[in-house]
Amino acid sequence: MSDKITWPDGKDFAFTVFDDTDRATVENVSKVYEFLNDRGFLTTKSVWPGQAMEKGGSRGSTCEDEDYVSWLKVLQEYGFEIGYHSATFHESERSQVKYALERFYQLFGHYPRSMAQHTYREGESLYWGNDRLSGLNALAYKLLTRNRSKGLSRGHIEGDTYFWGDLCKEKVKYMRDFTYPDINTLKVSPMMPYHDPKRPYVNYWFQSSEGANVSSFNKCISEENQDLLEAEGGACIMYTHFAFGFYENGSINARFDYLMQRLSRKNGWFVPVSDLLDYLLQSTDDHMLTDSTRNRLGRKWLFHKIRAGQT
Repeated sequence: MSDKITWPDGKDFAFTVFDDTDRATVENVSKVYEFLNDRGFLTTKSVWPGQAMEKGGSRGSTCEDEDYVSWLKVLQEYGFEIGYHSATFHESERSQVKYALERFYQLFGHYPRSMAQHTYREGESLYWGNDRLSGLNALAYKLLTRNRSKGLSRGHIEGDTYFWGDLCKEKVKYMRDFTYPDINTLKVSPMMPYHDPKRPYVNYWFQSSEGANVSSFNKCISEENQDLLEAEGGACIMYTHFAFGFYENGSINARFDYLMQRLSRKNGWFVPVSDLLDYLLQSTDDHMLTDSTRNRLGRKWLFHKIRAGQT
């Protein structure tokens, strides 16, 4: 990124979080959001709005839980964004996805502005698994995974029972793509949010920074990395699950508490994911992905997954 973005209100950088809803309940994440709100962070909390055809067990709450929905609406009133994490915790056919999107609208007053796909079920996924990468990167991925993802991502295949690409294009603005260990997400992907003409059912993709659990989150937002993000005038979109260790035994994780309080004292722009992406979309002109950029982003992601042992 050659030129720094000029952030609103004289802010020096931008920071936000997209929280995947896996395992989340009012009991294990509400204190995390209370903590964030008290320190001026407005982020994105995703949900499962669809009907669960299987028992949830330890997977977390869905929008079939009225108390959970009531809490979500309070979050929304505070200024947090409610995002979408697929229809529910298991794969859903087109009719179920359509219901989930309409249910989301009914509950929150609009269709999802941002989403992240729930990777534990592949059926309705759009351009996922083997279809996530192109060219040599795709070939390398197939070899490394022994082609285990063949035929599993079907949400973009017209005529398939899992097809919902047209609904995505009509109703969802932003979808999360690759995740990287770098705190400055925008430096890795200066075109973000971008449209990929080879994956036309997604309007715009965005990247994120690695923080799936409290340990990796804290590593990414270390003191050194915070100062780097500030110096570069960049933007960070953290990927996480706030149900994964951030609040345990009646208290917020101590390291997370310290690092977020430190970050809150900096002159950052702390807004939900879609607000940040909307600003980036209107701040620069070039948001069409090229073949060379697609290959670079995919290669960097693949190397990260190989190093982390997560292919």
